[in-house]
Amino acid sequence: MSGDAGPTGTTTTDPVAAVAAAPADDAARAAALADLPLRDVLRGVEPYGAPQLDVPVLLNVNENPVPPSATVAREMGEAVAAAAVGLNRYPDREFLDLRADLADFLALESGVRLPPEQLWAANGSNEVMLQVLQAFGGEGRTAVSFAPTYSMYPEYARDTGTRWVAGRRRDDFTLDAAAAVALVEREQPSVVLLASPNNPTGTALPREVVEAVCDAAPGVVVVDEAYAEFRREGVPSALELLDRYPRLAVSRTMSKAFSLAGARVGYLAGSRAVVDALRVVRLPYHLSGVTQAVARVALRHSAELLRGVDTLRRERDDLVTWLRGLGLEVADSDANFVLFGRLADRHAAWQALLDRGVLIRETGPDGWLRVSVGTPVETAAFRDALVAVLATPAGARAAGPDAREGTR
Repeated sequence: MSGDAGPTGTTTTDPVAAVAAAPADDAARAAALADLPLRDVLRGVEPYGAPQLDVPVLLNVNENPVPPSATVAREMGEAVAAAAVGLNRYPDREFLDLRADLADFLALESGVRLPPEQLWAANGSNEVMLQVLQAFGGEGRTAVSFAPTYSMYPEYARDTGTRWVAGRRRDDFTLDAAAAVALVEREQPSVVLLASPNNPTGTALPREVVEAVCDAAPGVVVVDEAYAEFRREGVPSALELLDRYPRLAVSRTMSKAFSLAGARVGYLAGSRAVVDALRVVRLPYHLSGVTQAVARVALRHSAELLRGVDTLRRERDDLVTWLRGLGLEVADSDANFVLFGRLADRHAAWQALLDRGVLIRETGPDGWLRVSVGTPVETAAFRDALVAVLATPAGARAAGPDAREGTR
C-alpha cells in the first residue's frame, strides 16, 4: 500500500504500526517471518489496510461521518448490557432473529421480500466475501472481476488458493457487457465478483450487464452492494434479479449507510443453497451476541439512521460538480465517495493534502485519488486544501492517455 507514512508531526493511531515504522524493527520482523514456514505466496506481503493517522480531517475509508444518535446509541448500550449477562454462553450460531430483521429491511429498501433462510451475515462484508471464496473457490478454480475494483478481491483469492483474473473496465469505468461475457466464457470462473457501486470508482452497473454476466457464468456471481443505499434514484439493485438466478448473491454491509463501521456487520442475500454453502465454511459461533444485539437495534432504527443518506448524496453530487468546475476528471458516483484525477504525481498531491491535515485515499488507477464524503465542515476543509494544492507543483495535472496497467 502506498502513502502509509504521515508527515512530520502526525502520529499513527495504531501502536503496532508505529513500532513497525522503525527500520531496525522492520528488519527484525522480516527475519523472524523468514524463519517461519509461511506460505510462499504470503512472503513479503504487508497486511492490508488504509493509513490510520491522527489528522483533523479523515476522508479516506468511506465511513459515514455522522454517528448514531444519542437515543440509538443508548438503546445499543442497553442491548449490549442485556447480551453481556449471557456472555458465558455461546451466541445463537444461526442468528435467525437478525436474519429476519435484515430480510425486513431489504423488503422496505428494495421491495424484495426474502425469507430469513436466504440471508446470511458475518463480521463485515469482507468476511462474507471470504466465505464465498472459501466455499466456491480454491485450488484449480478461478475468480474473475473487472479492474479497477475493490482491492481486497485478489486477496480473497490469494488466501483461498483461487486463481485470480481481472478484466478491464472502459476508460469511463463502466463495464462493457460483451467484453465481460467474453472473459467469463473464456475463463469459466467458479466465482464472479461485481462491485456495484464499484469501489474505488463509484460507478453502478446497469441491470442488463449483471444479467449478461449471470447468463454466461457457470458458477456463482456475487454483486457487492456495500454502497447500495447511496445510489441515485432509478439505479437498480441486483436483489431484483435473485428470483431469476439461483447462483446470484448480493452482499451488503452495515458499515456505511448505517454508521456501524466499528460494529463489523456485513450480510448476503441469495438462494437457500448458496447460504447453506456459506454455513458449511463459517467458523462456529462466528457472529458474537454483542454484534447481533447492536445490529438488531440499528435495523429497528433504520429509518432514522438512513435519513442522513439523502444529505450525503447531495453533498456527493455537489462535490462532483465542484471538482469538475476545477477542470478535474471525476467519475460518476453512486457511492459515498468520489474518484478524481488526473494528477501528474498523485502521491505528491496526496501528501500535500495530508500536510494540510486532510487524509484521503491513494487508490485506483495511477493519477487518481478518492475522497469520502464528510460533514460539511470536513468537505469545506478538503476543498480549501485541494485548491491550495492545485496551485502548487504537487497539484500538476497529468497529460496524455489514462494509464491503467497497474490496476490489473
